[in-house]
Amino acid sequence: MHTHHDIDYVEFTVRDLAAAKRFYSAAFGWEFTDYGPEYAGIKGKDREPGGFRQSDDVRTGGPLPVLYSRGLEASLAAVRSAGGTITTEPFDFPGGRRFHFKDPSGNELAVWSER
Repeated sequence: MHTHHDIDYVEFTVRDLAAAKRFYSAAFGWEFTDYGPEYAGIKGKDREPGGFRQSDDVRTGGPLPVLYSRGLEASLAAVRSAGGTITTEPFDFPGGRRFHFKDPSGNELAVWSER
C-alpha cells in the first residue's frame, strides 16, 4: 500500500551491483528482485521499498537513510563483517542509539535502535 506524500522508494546508486547485493544480504538479510544486469529491487514484506542502480557515477552525501534495528550491537557487527565502514561509532540520542556506516560504493546510511 502506498501512502500519499510518504517516502515511497529509495534508490541507491552503486558501482558494483553484485557487491552491493552481497553486502546488504550479509549485513541485513535483504533479498532482491533482479530487473536486468544493472538494477535490483529490494524485497520488502508487503512491497518493494527501494532498489540499487549500477553506475560509475556514484554521488555520496545528500539525505541519510536510517534503518531500524532491534539489536544495534548485532547490526553493527553484521555491517563490519559484511565489509561496511563505520563512519560514526554508536552514540546515544534522545530515544535511542545509532551508528553510521558506508557501504562498498560509499553510500552512507545509519542504523538506530531504542535503548
